Amino acid sequence: QLQLVESGGGLAQPGGSLRLACAASGFNLDSYAIGWFRQAPGKEREGVSCISTYGGKTNYADSAKGRFTITRDSVKSTVYLQMNSLKPEDTGVYHCAAKTSSYISARFTCGISNDYWGQNDLWGQGTQVTVSS
Repeated sequence: QLQLVESGGGLAQPGGSLRLACAASGFNLDSYAIGWFRQAPGKEREGVSCISTYGGKTNYADSAKGRFTITRDSVKSTVYLQMNSLKPEDTGVYHCAAKTSSYISARFTCGISNDYWGQNDLWGQGTQVTVSS
């Protein structure tokens, strides 16, 4: 069974840091683009960051630029989201998702819009991040 498992969430103070991990079970993440998303209560899901299948191209939401970093560890088949300088508005459930494409050219890019990701992609259950003093 193919699964994505997120971990690393928790409670952090404003200005603090957390590192989220998205680990694959039953498959290798190297063949997939990975996206991170968050959903706060009463709000729509928001794309935070993504990393392409090939070439390591990354994208970030404006709210994440300069504070968050997405990286891939191929040996561990895990993608990380390092979150620094956390703000209360970063609070939410963070999900990762995996997408593959039969088009080679598409594997060198990724997007964070909700149009780019959908129910045909593989989604994890999420990890809660709460930023509060």
